[in-house]
Amino acid sequence: MSRPKPDPLSADACRGFYADILYFLRKRTDNASDAADMTQDVFTQWLGYRDRAKVEQPRAFLFQMARNLLRDHWRKQKVRQTVPPDHAEREAEPLTDEQNDPMAAALHLQRLEQLKEVLAELSPRRREALMLHRFEGLSQAQIAERMGVSISMVEKHIAVALLHCKQRLQHAQGKEQPQ
Repeated sequence: MSRPKPDPLSADACRGFYADILYFLRKRTDNASDAADMTQDVFTQWLGYRDRAKVEQPRAFLFQMARNLLRDHWRKQKVRQTVPPDHAEREAEPLTDEQNDPMAAALHLQRLEQLKEVLAELSPRRREALMLHRFEGLSQAQIAERMGVSISMVEKHIAVALLHCKQRLQHAQGKEQPQ
């Protein structure tokens, strides 16, 4: 009798992928609640996928699922945003400079890449605390419960992580502050 192949996604990998996918969706939806819901949907779909053992690159597969959900989300938003002509002027949002200026968009992408590199320098626990606080909007008490540490430890993780990010990003921009 042959054993079923183990799930290619360990619990630790799942946690890492969850944070990455949540960050990916959060940046594209500008809504933490929608991003969290879609991230949950990605993993729900993953668990329901019968051929998980055949997936050679689970991370890429999960991100493709996230992109598909994001595309569906945008379609639904487009339908919801259809406004009668008499309300169109009041609800229309002006285009930002970034949407009109390719240089601004490129600079924004460069800053995001720098932030990604700086976050990768943090210890896993500090990065987790910061991501849960800043990107998922959890309170320090909620983070402490989730991580199994004291609120004081969460405060320290977040403070040290924020200081590290600030110093590294300032250094990258040539604005290093004396310590």
